[in-house]
Order: sequence, then C-alpha cells, then structure tokens
Amino acid sequence: MRGSAALVGLAAGGAGILLGRGALTLDLGVGRTVVPLGSIRRRIAAPPEIVFDVIASPYLGRTPRALAGKLEVWERGSDLVLAAHRTPTRFGETTTLETVRFERPHRIDFRLVRGPVPHVAESFLLEPDGGGTAFAWQGELGTDLWALGAWWGRLVAARWHAAVEHSLAGIAAEAERRAG
Repeated sequence: MRGSAALVGLAAGGAGILLGRGALTLDLGVGRTVVPLGSIRRRIAAPPEIVFDVIASPYLGRTPRALAGKLEVWERGSDLVLAAHRTPTRFGETTTLETVRFERPHRIDFRLVRGPVPHVAESFLLEPDGGGTAFAWQGELGTDLWALGAWWGRLVAARWHAAVEHSLAGIAAEAERRAG
C-alpha cells in the first residue's frame, strides 16, 4: 500500500511539473474560474504605428536572434500567427503556444492554445496620445477545479503579469529609440 501511495505522489508531482512548464494542459471544463488579467496602462513616447511594428515584426517578419530563445513562430500568415513563447519560471522554462492576431495599427490579440492553464485571452491596445501612444494590456485567465484551480490561476496570473511588464519595458524602449 505504501508503494502505491508513493507512486501516486510521484505521478502527481510529475504532472505538476508538466503543468507548470506548459507541457500539460488540464482543460476539464469543470469548476471554471475566470479572472481578469492586467490592466497595465503606459504612455509610450512613439506613435502607435511604430509601437505596433516593434511588437509585430518578430511575429510577422524574421524573428531576431535576440528573441530566438523566447519566441518561435510555428505558422505565419499576413495577420495571424501561431507562436511558442518561452518564459523562465520556478518550474524551469514554461512554454505556451498562442495564436496572435494583428489589427494594424491599434490592436494585437493573443489566445492561448496550450499552456499551464486552459484559458487565456489578452489584448494589447494602442491609441494615439499627443504624438505618443496610450498602451493598454487587458485580458482574462481561466482555470478549472474550483478553489484548487483558482489558487493555481493566481500563481500563473502573477507570473503572466510580470512577463508582460518585462516585455513592455523592452517594447517601449525600442519604440522610443526608433521614434527618437
């Protein structure tokens, strides 16, 4: 009996690691909790067209070597891509697979296909603001299994928010450099 309990514990631990790394997605559709992501709002000292190009170019064009370890475009169309994003976490490297849709020059939508939670939908919104851009990030994250899923969702949402903040700092710096 102790061997069975140890095996179950080992399997649960392994499943937890796979879940945390985005290699296993549990989409049970039971006890779904959806929480808002964001909102992050920033003013970027560059026009929306430049900010849009900074965000879209690694997806729609050739991915720069500097992003090669973080972004891999699997399929590329004129306004929609399927891309893998890699993010370091305490579980190792988490990989998400997302569709990214582009509506030039004011909106970029991300939709999770595979990752550590069953549902994420998010948007980057770019509006003109006195020669610059009013940037907004908003979205939602969903998990299953009631309180257990809500706990997991809070952990993932905090890391997701930090990853967007980190990306936004680079986007703003590059857009402002190009506009300067």
